[in-house]
Amino acid sequence: MDFSDLIQTVAIYALPVLFAITVHEAAHGYVARYFGDNTAWMLGRVTLNPVKHIDPVGTILMPLLLYVATSGTFLFGYAKPVPVQFGNLRNPKRDMIWVALAGPGANLLQALLWGVLFYFLAGAGVTEPFFIKMCQAGILVNVVMFVFNLFPLPPLDGGRVLVGLLPYKQALLVSRIEPWGFFVVMGLVISGVISNLWMRPLMDVTYTVIQTVLTPLAMLVK
Repeated sequence: MDFSDLIQTVAIYALPVLFAITVHEAAHGYVARYFGDNTAWMLGRVTLNPVKHIDPVGTILMPLLLYVATSGTFLFGYAKPVPVQFGNLRNPKRDMIWVALAGPGANLLQALLWGVLFYFLAGAGVTEPFFIKMCQAGILVNVVMFVFNLFPLPPLDGGRVLVGLLPYKQALLVSRIEPWGFFVVMGLVISGVISNLWMRPLMDVTYTVIQTVLTPLAMLVK
């Protein structure tokens, strides 16, 4: 891989990725605090300071190594999860749904905002490829995080939503998967199951929704 291409890609994606993971994690902590759990707040994790959320291995080293090793065809990474004591929530089973949805919801909102910025730059006559590609990267990164984190398997956010929605007996069975959930998810990612059966279809739907919402703005800048 050309080193200059790697540097350019890192420069384009750095800001979108930092915003995506920072706001995602902070949103979990903020909503948890709203519903009664101050754990993340007391540990200083309800913040937009990316340093508080970056995991040196999962956020920086692993994605870079995978990008180089696979020529950009496969990427995976993670941030330090925000600690939430679900027992402290006023209604643990119900409120965990909102806490879990806060992260993906923040990513969906950011994807929309990057789309707004894209059309704003187009309307202002900005044609600099770097900024255009950064907006496109911002949309892509947040759509990927939105869809991936909604996969219904603990410890992903979608798994916590599923636990909150299921009756108690079934919820308990699903929650027991969590200690091994990361390895199961990784296996499904490597095998292509999540990519083919979950990511691609839901990303297409998400892009369609975003484009529909932004259509009035797109028409304005034409």
